[in-house]
Amino acid sequence: DILAAFRVTPQPGVPPEEAGAAVAAESSTGTWTTVWTDGLTSLDRYKGRCYHIEAVVGEDNQYIAYVAYPLDLFEEGSVTNMFTSIVGNVFGFKALRALRLEDLRIPTSYSKTFQGPPHGIQVERDKLNKYGRPLLGCTIKPK
Repeated sequence: DILAAFRVTPQPGVPPEEAGAAVAAESSTGTWTTVWTDGLTSLDRYKGRCYHIEAVVGEDNQYIAYVAYPLDLFEEGSVTNMFTSIVGNVFGFKALRALRLEDLRIPTSYSKTFQGPPHGIQVERDKLNKYGRPLLGCTIKPK
């Protein structure tokens, strides 16, 4: 599984467990409407699961929601697909006042499917004159 830790601030009246479950659903297989393809496969195999919630010490109404995503949910070799699935749509969710991805753990078996730049990372860093930090080339659009 890919493991994500989100800092969640629920809207007033929304329990933290509900907020964590909503993040897991919205960032994996959940949708606000019935989709005709729902009956074609078991969504249990693909859905994200919020497996732990803990309060952030010293912060009112802030929690860390730990979510596990099955690897079958993601296309191999696509960083863009992975990030779009996990953080592409969930930040505008109405049950949350605020949401931030704090940590992401990617299994080695999955990260090895990423081919990387065709000429090597050093060539890309030299072209961009960017060193000592990650390079991301995907569009993430929180509302």
